[in-house]
Amino acid sequence: MIKSFSVIVGAYLNNLAHILPKAAGKQGFKLFCHPFRTPIKPYHKQFFNTADMFSFNHERVTVQGYRWGHGTKKILFLHGWQSHTFRWKNYIQSLSQDEYTVYAIDAPGHGLSTGNYLSVPFYSAVIQQLMSTLGHVHAVVTHSVGGFSALHAFHEQPSISVGKLILMATPGKAWDFFQFYRDSIKLSDKTVQLILEYFQNEFQKPIDYFSTAEFAKKLTIPGYIIHDEDDAEAPYHYAIKIKENWKNSMLITTKGLGHNIKSKEIVERVAQLISEQTHNVVKKSSGH
Repeated sequence: MIKSFSVIVGAYLNNLAHILPKAAGKQGFKLFCHPFRTPIKPYHKQFFNTADMFSFNHERVTVQGYRWGHGTKKILFLHGWQSHTFRWKNYIQSLSQDEYTVYAIDAPGHGLSTGNYLSVPFYSAVIQQLMSTLGHVHAVVTHSVGGFSALHAFHEQPSISVGKLILMATPGKAWDFFQFYRDSIKLSDKTVQLILEYFQNEFQKPIDYFSTAEFAKKLTIPGYIIHDEDDAEAPYHYAIKIKENWKNSMLITTKGLGHNIKSKEIVERVAQLISEQTHNVVKKSSGH
């Protein structure tokens, strides 16, 4: 059913490209940036309610934020595409609320935040706005598109004050997402060109500009790249490339955890990485 619907949407955009090309480019772009919101279940809300909840506005979106603890060290968690803050439950509960103040947000179009649109630049702008109010953050922990967006934020604003960055299952290029989108709904070459033109006009950058390995070149802060060899959504070779370009980083490789990279051991390892003193991390790969 979903596959059939996708093909119908693609056919609609392909036909529209011949009749109203600008509209086809815009609608195709909006669909590309449209997350399908994961339902909030009672046990999600139960966890959310353990936090001091706050919100802030970015453009026309109200971003839902969460805060736990009262420690002097600030930690920020950033989830990925079609997820929300609940993904960090075990991580947050593993940290001392006396030592840390932990923050997390639902990205626009996700969780309890409003909106139905998300792109890396938009998520990045939200991150920049939040971090400008938080001041120095001891560690930022990310998953998937959350990491892509954080790298973009630090690339755009090198003055952001953060002690360390932990990337989990970070994708490589925006082009990969677009290829998947193109193939999934069977877009014609004409429709693809129209969408890419709209993309470039919207961001004033071509799609090839959005590369995590390129963004990593500017990083001077210490950090860790946690990536699974069997990640089908964000291939492992991108983690290697990020490591090569991010001089003050360590690559921690897992096996069999896939893109979600969830395990008790990973939660414990991330808590350890957050707590340890970090100046210059060991510049070699490390298996988990």
